[in-house]
Amino acid sequence: MLELQRTIEQAWSNRDLLQEKEIQHAIRQVVNALDVGAIRVAEPKDGTWQVNEWIKKAVVLYFPIQQMETIEVGPFEFHDKIPLKRNYAEKGVRVVPHAVARHGSFIAPGVVMMPSYINIGAYVDSGTMVDTWTTVGSCAQIGKNVHLSGGVGIGGVLEPLQAAPVVIEDNCFVGSRCIVVEGVHVEKEAVLGANVVLTASTKIIDVSGDEPVEYKGRIPSRSVVIPGTIPKQFPAGIFQVPCALIIGKRKESTDKKTSLNDALRTHNVAV
Repeated sequence: MLELQRTIEQAWSNRDLLQEKEIQHAIRQVVNALDVGAIRVAEPKDGTWQVNEWIKKAVVLYFPIQQMETIEVGPFEFHDKIPLKRNYAEKGVRVVPHAVARHGSFIAPGVVMMPSYINIGAYVDSGTMVDTWTTVGSCAQIGKNVHLSGGVGIGGVLEPLQAAPVVIEDNCFVGSRCIVVEGVHVEKEAVLGANVVLTASTKIIDVSGDEPVEYKGRIPSRSVVIPGTIPKQFPAGIFQVPCALIIGKRKESTDKKTSLNDALRTHNVAV
């Protein structure tokens, strides 16, 4: 891997090297390793998430060395540079038409893909449900036993290289039509109610105590979150802007597969 990393760094600094077969082979080795989960764009290390920038560089460099090709799947036709994943039966992944995943994404055994889309560099761990019309963007990291409900949008990131991908940790429940982008980190066992929007600048306010506690870019472990609004002063007056409200904690004793309705009912909230 160190040798591969050096090769990728050289090609990144000098794009003329992309014409060399040896360089192209190294880039494809990295993408193939991503595809089988041997390496990851980001991974937990010493209590934090470490971004492997050189792997993101390899993914970016993969595009210019690939040629546009026509891909035919039964009556369907695609025209793209990156092949689709194959051999799902061997991988132990259930894939419902019309789910699509690109080569270079890792999908662990036990994942269920309803009609959905998973982009290159993404990592989806075992037992996770990727529900209907959900998109998992490039390099996003999805943990074990996560439920991504219908229409969820998980943002992708390739550049800037130092930017962290979206991370959804183990046993999280992400409600319908949620949007999680710009490197937001959702910690273990959190529950996001329907339509929660989380960006790097979204105010995340814990209102479960006597005083509000504000976060940005991170949902603490086991938090139960709903969409909210807060007033903001503009030249034309005071208007409400979106925020996310942490209304309580999911109990440790609660079944990890609990429904969103059950989690919200515990806190006397319906959304």
